[in-house]
Amino acid sequence: MKVELISLDSLIPFENNPRKGLNVDKVAASIKEFGFQQPIVINKNKIILAGHTRYFASKKLNLTEVPCIIAELNELKQKAYRIADNKVAQDNYWDFDKLELEFNDLLDNNYDLINTGFDKAELDNLINKTIKDEDNSDNEITEKNLEPANKCPSCGYEYD
Repeated sequence: MKVELISLDSLIPFENNPRKGLNVDKVAASIKEFGFQQPIVINKNKIILAGHTRYFASKKLNLTEVPCIIAELNELKQKAYRIADNKVAQDNYWDFDKLELEFNDLLDNNYDLINTGFDKAELDNLINKTIKDEDNSDNEITEKNLEPANKCPSCGYEYD
């Protein structure tokens, strides 16, 4: 697998990308903080297979070149890969005990946790380990509590 620097202007977002609700601002902040650590996956025609959010974040940051991997997949496998890349990531969940250990280590070293991609409200909930229900009773934080308020709980569609 070879990573190549390719002109951002030459890349083409896939017009039927089924994934919506891109976190462009968070990804742009991540690229700014950590550098470009995950290449965009494209086909030989420079159509994006995976990495649309990284593409739009790079545009926002006015980058001229981005690291890319050219996938050698036939058309059918390209379609399946685009879907699988998003679905597989969506199926993950947090081990909150281990996340707490990682956060504590970062905090002990005065690292700004906002750079982890969690927003302030999520960080407050995680660090305090409890959230208040409408009846003001304490409940443990769960994956569901971390979902954005503008996300459909059934299908995951994110909206403004």
